[in-house]
Amino acid sequence: MPDRTVSILFVCLGNICRSPLVEAVARQRCKNAGLDVAFASCGTGHWHVGKGADPRMVRAAAALGYDLSPHRARQFASSDFTRHDWVLAMDNDNLQSLVSAHRGQGVEPQPFLPWAGLSSPHEFPDPYYGDAGGFAQAVALAERAADGLVARLRHD
Repeated sequence: MPDRTVSILFVCLGNICRSPLVEAVARQRCKNAGLDVAFASCGTGHWHVGKGADPRMVRAAAALGYDLSPHRARQFASSDFTRHDWVLAMDNDNLQSLVSAHRGQGVEPQPFLPWAGLSSPHEFPDPYYGDAGGFAQAVALAERAADGLVARLRHD
């Protein structure tokens, strides 16, 4: 890993479920691994700017020791391509939005789960319109992906 702090941005649609969850899980897993990494998250949409994480995600994350209460949603800005070392999208729709906004400046956006070493699923499912079980499954997937992220960062 480089001698400087690496910065990773996670991007989902509204920045109230998946990306803040992954940010919190990755932050804790990297801290536990002794890795110096800065994390942030945002959404491609504007609907939830300034709001906290979805209460269902807050509960599911808290059940496993992840605190999402400080989170406030923000929308992706083109300057994020130059402020972060990696811009990682939760699904293909978010990735396409980022690719459209990229315009050749800064880092190229990538899909998160394959970047973290997971071959399946390829996209991080959005639990927003599902039942409470989807939020618990999202936490489990975030933990698997964060473990892959730690392994990749140690290798790089």
